[in-house]
Amino acid sequence: MSVTISKAVRQSLTAMQSTAKMMAETQNRLATGKKVNSALDNPTNFFTASALDSRAGDLSNLMDNVGNAVKTLEAADNGIKAIQKLVESAQGTAKQALQAANTVTNATVEGTVANYVVATGGGSLDIDVGNGDVNIALAATDTLAQSVTKINAAAVGFTATATDDGKLSIVADKDDATITITDGGGTANLATGFGLSTSATSATNTTPSATRETLEAQFKETLTQIDQLTKDAGFNGNNFLNGDSLKVTFNENGSSSMTIKGVDASSSGLGLSDPAASDFQSNEKLEAVLTSLDTAMTSLRSSASSFGSNLSTVQTRQDFTESMINT
Repeated sequence: MSVTISKAVRQSLTAMQSTAKMMAETQNRLATGKKVNSALDNPTNFFTASALDSRAGDLSNLMDNVGNAVKTLEAADNGIKAIQKLVESAQGTAKQALQAANTVTNATVEGTVANYVVATGGGSLDIDVGNGDVNIALAATDTLAQSVTKINAAAVGFTATATDDGKLSIVADKDDATITITDGGGTANLATGFGLSTSATSATNTTPSATRETLEAQFKETLTQIDQLTKDAGFNGNNFLNGDSLKVTFNENGSSSMTIKGVDASSSGLGLSDPAASDFQSNEKLEAVLTSLDTAMTSLRSSASSFGSNLSTVQTRQDFTESMINT
């Protein structure tokens, strides 16, 4: 049996159905937060929104990589600051050692001059104190004073004098040097004639400074701590102070990126090395250590500046990407 309804009732029913449909759409929009939830709502808007949604998701996935780079750079910066303090400590140790008294004497050799020419025609001497051989020609008729004048005219790193008892004295200009004198050619064996040994004659240090020995051990320990700290300055498997590099991608197709290159901040990478035995007993070698520490500090400051610039760039891109995701 069919039910017959009037036109007015039919219109009311249709209006109620339309209202129910609109309520369902509104509830769906409230639940999803989207005006367009399917291609049926609005094909153009739906597919545009879908593409933008996908890009936002891709950019969001990249944020992990960007955040990892930020933290790795922060770890490197923390490491450099700590290493700088250790280098400053090493500088203090070396300066303290330099101020401590030492007993190193300059290398000195003496030879008799009466028989320095054993045949006519003269000859030459090769004198070396670590700056390369200096060849000095002497005549058979040269007096002691003339020989001293000729040697000093060509001297590099040493000084010749005549002693009160008529001997030729050759003294190194710096402590802990080595003097080697050999026959430089000619008709006479001049080195033997001087009464000099052809083997190296080194400076002596009969009473090493205990204070300097202690400071040398402290210096070596500081270098060990620099090496250990360098290895501990990494984050999530990356360590910019151990020479690692990291590529940071900023967009979904990889066309926008930057590669952050690490450095070697270990003691050897900074040009520092363990001093050899008794090096701290020599003022000249301590001066060389201090020079290498100054160079290491300059290198650390340069690396800190470079990492700071990289960090600023990555953080700027991180903020930009977050804004793009929201957009």
